Amino acid sequence: MKRLNLLIALFLIHSISWSQEKEVTITIDTLTSEVYMLTGEGGNIGLYVNDTNSFMIDDQFARLSPKIKKAVASITDKPLRYLFNTHMHGDHTGGNAEFNSSTTTLIAQDNVRKDLLKRLKEKPELGSEILPEISFSEELNIFEADETIMAFHVHNAHTDSDAMIYFMKNNVLHMGDTYFSERYPYMDLKNGGSLNGYIDAIKRALMLIDDKTIIIPGHGRSSNKLELIAYVDMLETIKENILKAIASGDTLEEVEKNSSISSKYDNNFGTGFISPERMRTIFYTSLKNDF
Repeated sequence: MKRLNLLIALFLIHSISWSQEKEVTITIDTLTSEVYMLTGEGGNIGLYVNDTNSFMIDDQFARLSPKIKKAVASITDKPLRYLFNTHMHGDHTGGNAEFNSSTTTLIAQDNVRKDLLKRLKEKPELGSEILPEISFSEELNIFEADETIMAFHVHNAHTDSDAMIYFMKNNVLHMGDTYFSERYPYMDLKNGGSLNGYIDAIKRALMLIDDKTIIIPGHGRSSNKLELIAYVDMLETIKENILKAIASGDTLEEVEKNSSISSKYDNNFGTGFISPERMRTIFYTSLKNDF
């Protein structure tokens, strides 16, 4: 576990250092006539716009807020009525205070608020605007014009605070970090994440969507049901390979070095921040924790 925590710490340090050095461009993808995906740095942003107001999902880092606001302004001049956090990590909540206002309501799952309260106690200078004004345990529905927006909690997946948001009429699902398109996922084991919960979360999404659903992942390009099915198949195959290794008495170090466990998928999914070795470490540790 100490080794895993060190790897996670190094990963976060590298990510922050790298992100502070490079110039960030906010890219806009039009998914439907009302829903957009904004990509920059950190978690993908979802934006829904109707005739009277707008609804945003996640807000990346505070220092990017001016660029994100400029990108949003190029799409709509409608006021931001709701801001939603898919989970507690800083690359999805870092801009909360920049977007939250007297006319914007911040919404998140209960555990997001609990984590942000801890963050605020450690750094009071962040301001109370980082906190959700509305939190929910399991499900929440918002009715906007002719659109129904469904938010629902998925347990112990990427973290213990993950929620997905589905736009029923537009048929768009924002999965937050319960889906890393075209790359291996990251499960924050220290904050309630788990491999089994991650797989269960994806299966729940698959029960909701259809072949025409557009998926906004937490990271990576937009996706669809067919690709999500292939993704969960990949996770389950690697899980079974690691369970066999555990049953054979293999240690964490042996699994980490055993490339055959995931070699079938490494070229397609192992080129992001989560390398094949790091992925096998996280999967092994999560499965051992479940014993």
